[in-house]
Amino acid sequence: MENSADITATPVSNIMVVDDDVTFCRVLSNAFSRRGFEVCTVHDSADIIAVAELYVPDAVVLDLRMPGVSGLEMISPLRSINQDIRILVLTGYASIATAIEAIKLGAVYYLTKPADADEIIARLHEKDGNPTAPVKNEFLSARRVEWEHINKVLMECNGNISAAARRLGMHRRSLQRKMNKHPVRR
Repeated sequence: MENSADITATPVSNIMVVDDDVTFCRVLSNAFSRRGFEVCTVHDSADIIAVAELYVPDAVVLDLRMPGVSGLEMISPLRSINQDIRILVLTGYASIATAIEAIKLGAVYYLTKPADADEIIARLHEKDGNPTAPVKNEFLSARRVEWEHINKVLMECNGNISAAARRLGMHRRSLQRKMNKHPVRR
């Protein structure tokens, strides 16, 4: 039986790394280059589409949170440039709601930071999901459930902090403070 993780759907030879963290981009770019990939980096969300049209990457490692635009908003425009593009969303602010939206929009995978280059490359080359992936039997903590609920409401409000705060019955600044914290791991 073939392992679906070993199958390459679309060969990936050039990767575009999109992240406003210049140091992170450089480190990831160097790691991909050492593994034989052509790499370009984009730090400003305003440049993503123009660079993608010029470079036509096979794959994009896309930061979820960039100044001015969500990585989620960039998935469809990137897929319109190349229908076979393999997009991996990478974030330090993971939530179930954003992971689901990323996959629904056409991303092939969603990883939380920190993730190493080997893991990212492996996920970019996976053809299908893994039905044998372990299913955890742990309950989420109350803080993690709160984080997930806030992200779900925020997604339903299309990222509008004020509208989400009204729906959650909290002050907008309180919601912003909660969103600026790193997510609870469990």
